[in-house]
Amino acid sequence: MKILAVSDQVVERIYTLAPTGQFKDVELILGCGDLPYTYLEYIVTMLCTPLYYVPGNHDPEFNPNDTRSKAEGGFNVDLKTIIYKDLLIGGFGGSIRYRPDGVNQYTQSDAYLRAFRLLPTLLFNQIKHGKALDILISHSPPFGIHDDSDQAHQGLKALNWLIKVAKPKFLLHGHTHFYRNNIAESETMYQNTKVINVYPYKLIEVK
Repeated sequence: MKILAVSDQVVERIYTLAPTGQFKDVELILGCGDLPYTYLEYIVTMLCTPLYYVPGNHDPEFNPNDTRSKAEGGFNVDLKTIIYKDLLIGGFGGSIRYRPDGVNQYTQSDAYLRAFRLLPTLLFNQIKHGKALDILISHSPPFGIHDDSDQAHQGLKALNWLIKVAKPKFLLHGHTHFYRNNIAESETMYQNTKVINVYPYKLIEVK
């Protein structure tokens, strides 16, 4: 299955390529946060394929009754799991807290408490499907993997814990911006999970 994963930056090239059929073999769209919801809605409309996403630290607080706080045609999977064509996909939105009034920002302790809320679902998945997750999408990177030394871009330790507990094949994230096209910088194996920084977009093949 080919997946289009996007995060953090609107790519004008996608506006050009999507209507011409360049992404016609994409079967799933995954959003890793900090993108205008109108941009996500455009991609969904052009590709006519499902979208699952998590909010970033620059996205509004989710409100199911406010259309401005969600991407129409997509599904916010923050602290949820879904199954799509035998793929179990989970979500963990937000970033480290770096402003006292920041939306979708959490201390390391808060992030752990949020991660613990996923445990019952992960256990249910393990019992029913023989696996907890195939893909975990997050906005933040895990701590010490693709993160940075400044407070705003420090990774979340709760994600390292989720990798150990859920053992997904992939963790896809955004938040940290790499400007050199160096695969060694954007893909890292950790605990048998391939951690991929998708900024600003990546095409990923999943078997």
